[in-house]
Amino acid sequence: MATDSDGLWVERLTLTNFRSYARATVETGREPQVIAGANGAGKTNLLEAISLLAPGLGLRRAPFAELARAGGDGGFSVASRVHTLSGPADIGTGISAHGNGSERNGRIVRIDGAAQTGSGVLADYLEIVWVTPAMDGLFTGPASERRRFLDRLILCFDPAYRTIAGRFERAMTSRNRLLSYGVRDDALLTGFERVMAETGVAVAAARLEAVSAMASVVARRKTRDPNSAFPWSEFKLEGRLEDDLARMPAVEAEDVYAKVLRETRERDRGAGRTLDGPHRSDLAVGHGPKAMAARLCSTGEQKALLLGLVLAHAELLTERQEGAAPILLLDEITAHLDANRRAALFDEIQRLKAQAWMTGTDVAAFEALAGNARFWRVDESTIAAM
Repeated sequence: MATDSDGLWVERLTLTNFRSYARATVETGREPQVIAGANGAGKTNLLEAISLLAPGLGLRRAPFAELARAGGDGGFSVASRVHTLSGPADIGTGISAHGNGSERNGRIVRIDGAAQTGSGVLADYLEIVWVTPAMDGLFTGPASERRRFLDRLILCFDPAYRTIAGRFERAMTSRNRLLSYGVRDDALLTGFERVMAETGVAVAAARLEAVSAMASVVARRKTRDPNSAFPWSEFKLEGRLEDDLARMPAVEAEDVYAKVLRETRERDRGAGRTLDGPHRSDLAVGHGPKAMAARLCSTGEQKALLLGLVLAHAELLTERQEGAAPILLLDEITAHLDANRRAALFDEIQRLKAQAWMTGTDVAAFEALAGNARFWRVDESTIAAM
């Protein structure tokens, strides 16, 4: 079991030619970290660097080449000393200043000095959960944003999900290309459709499992604190495959989806894309106490609902990680939160014993954390302890 002397946290972070930073080093403790500064000072860049210590593209989903500092040598590096469930580790990532093509744009990952074959290995070391201002429109934006949010949650406790989802996307892309070229070879199309059926149903099943696990945590949180500042939410996956899995075994659902794909080839050819599958599903979220769709709630209520979901996810991860909370990256987190909700958020972070990195323009918004957090000031990409 995890103890107070272990867990997941960043002890040291060094940036070189990353975004607005020529070079910066931050040495921290396990406590929450508050990073204050004006807009454009470089606060979010620090959080983005930490997000690269997990698999994927990071919290902004930017191409790696764009992360290199303007005026630098074209490369960048993020080096860190982190604490994991297996003990301390040195994690480094970045891109080379001298590569070209895929080598130039693909990032390098090293663990304790040893080169890795990809970023997927990072899932074995840290779990990182983030909230950014771009997510404030999660409930009112397109379904693709909610699918991405859900898929990110799944990846935190099922790293293999990325591989399955990638296989589906590649098979669908190949089918779409064949249809666009006017190909009507049944055997060729059936081959890709079979892969889509198998992996598409697996994607839907993983999402359903994640939603069920989240619902259990939300129910416990509701019982524990029915008047929480972060109201409990109702959520449901809406999609053809999800509906099929509720009525039939996965093998049968695969056959049904393969048949649908076969029968809708001409429709999809005309549309220029595949119109049925897990890439069309949506996550419907509701404000539980008000019995109201999240998209109809006020901006403040939507922010509270989002934080409630993220905190429930963090709690679920903590349970599955021997009591070690994930690292939280909370960018401009106090926006749209009143004083009561800010205090409630800080209480949740301390209850989880999570190392949370929080940014904001007004340091006074974090005054409730005085004595329980480390405060930093960022000014023109220079960071100093306050």
